Amino acid sequence: MTIEKINKIIFITLLLSSSLLSMAQTPKQLLEKGNTFYSEAVYDSALITYHAVLDKGYVSDALYYNLGNTYFKLKDIPSAILFYEKSLKINPSHEDVKNNLQIANSMIVDKIEIIPQLFFRVWWTAFYTMLPANSWAWISVFIFLMTLVAIYLYLTSFNTVVRKTAFFSGIVLIFLTVMSFGLASQKYYYTQQTNEAIVFTPTITIKSSPAQSSVDLFVLHEGTKVALLDKTNGWTKIRIANGSVGWLPENVLKGI
Repeated sequence: MTIEKINKIIFITLLLSSSLLSMAQTPKQLLEKGNTFYSEAVYDSALITYHAVLDKGYVSDALYYNLGNTYFKLKDIPSAILFYEKSLKINPSHEDVKNNLQIANSMIVDKIEIIPQLFFRVWWTAFYTMLPANSWAWISVFIFLMTLVAIYLYLTSFNTVVRKTAFFSGIVLIFLTVMSFGLASQKYYYTQQTNEAIVFTPTITIKSSPAQSSVDLFVLHEGTKVALLDKTNGWTKIRIANGSVGWLPENVLKGI
């Protein structure tokens, strides 16, 4: 029996035993256990434990970040990129994830130049990604409460200055409430959708249409992020960062 087969048997045994143990543990306990494995550099066990947390339905930017770091340590760069992207999707302001993602992206083959955006799009994107969905939700609740205070002052105060201030403040606050609630809703919808994916095959030729016999357009490599545009008959239409569009088999992608 070769060393490779022995290692495979050990890994499968460890996976099965970990699965049985994880059934009796809470997500928090499993997460702490995974962190212990990671700190002790037992990355295979950490990976199994973190996935056991996912299997229990628990999701967070910290869990995805830990998975990304574990895959990175195991030199599985495409998977590391996938989970760093998942973490940023929940919490786009996580600087450690951004830094690690940048390092991971520097290690893949494709270096795609991003199309420059107009200045107001850059500002809006920076503002939009400044906070996660739950933060925008709490902000909208707070602003709404302030709106109720302004309405109360307007209806109950006998002071003309107070009433005018409350009236105009209320108008502004109503606008801010609608805007913040809209941001929270849009961010939540974004986190629930799979609009991007990572390529998980060493090399794939992008086609001009959803057919193997169609024209070859360009080549992508594992770890590259793509935007998902359409699907049909086992093929996915994608767009890459430089604006190029084409088709590839959907089974080579894992959604973010």
